[in-house]
Amino acid sequence: MKVAVVGATGMVGNVMLKVLREQNFPITELIPVASEKSIGTEIDFGGLMFKVVGMETAIAMRPDIALFSAGGETSLEWAPKFAAIGCTVIDNSSAWRMDTTKKLIVPEINGEILTSEDKIIANPNCSTIQLVLALSPLHKAYKVKRVVVSTYQSITGTGVKAVQQMENERNGISGEMAYKYPIDKNCIPQCDSFEENGYTKEEMKLSNETKKILDTAINVTATAVRVPVVGGHSEAVNIEFEKEFDLADVRRLLHEQPGLVLKDDSTAYSYPMPKYAEGKDAVFVGRIRRDESQPKTLNMWIVADNLRKGAATNAVQIAKLLIEKGLI
Repeated sequence: MKVAVVGATGMVGNVMLKVLREQNFPITELIPVASEKSIGTEIDFGGLMFKVVGMETAIAMRPDIALFSAGGETSLEWAPKFAAIGCTVIDNSSAWRMDTTKKLIVPEINGEILTSEDKIIANPNCSTIQLVLALSPLHKAYKVKRVVVSTYQSITGTGVKAVQQMENERNGISGEMAYKYPIDKNCIPQCDSFEENGYTKEEMKLSNETKKILDTAINVTATAVRVPVVGGHSEAVNIEFEKEFDLADVRRLLHEQPGLVLKDDSTAYSYPMPKYAEGKDAVFVGRIRRDESQPKTLNMWIVADNLRKGAATNAVQIAKLLIEKGLI
């Protein structure tokens, strides 16, 4: 199995390589792909060294799978070229997510819809993945009508420049700014650029992608906030259902959902936090309680490492599922 990792030297690309090693992915040949400035450098993968190559070279090497994490423009230009040689592309950018001809996949939720014809598969947005993984079992049981979500998103979602900005600020060093404002000891109510409707792209991704993955009838409104945290994204979620629910049953459904870990014991001060989600593949759910201001409505708190399940892990899980189903 020849596997190309496009954007191998980036933050998500590095985590993809780590997850591939951890999960003993059946690789016979690794093809690390990056921009021109990185071509020729070597990457250590389980004690073996692989040289970074460019796009054209990677295509000529005819990989079976290509995990893309190099931005939307790169994906729009190059993913079809990889697909044209029979390679299956799993893309982590927003380029293909809302394309009606491409599938948007969280394996635990809708992996069964994949076929051998799917040569470009979209990986959802990090904040969407953790949201829909918690919503899915509850939607099946009670039918979700409306979701109000406020996110508290790690600076790692912006990239290495944001991490450097925060470290510089904490050490009193002047340097390049990833944000328009200081991030240390601050919260910035903007993730990605603003749209004409006043929402950011990140906020609209949460709405649009949830509809595509779960149900177009679900109404989602979001506020996405960048916080000085490294470990992962957190979400405060308010869910209105069509049917009445039982809290014990809600906890049971969440406990039984693959990929979720229930951490919900207020008497022991047990609840999800990004500090403890960092480096883990699961999505953590807690602070489960009834919304006492209106009927059939639930509050919960969802946390996940945005570089793992929110990006790299989900992409690798899609690739593993394709192999298990004999689609590659």
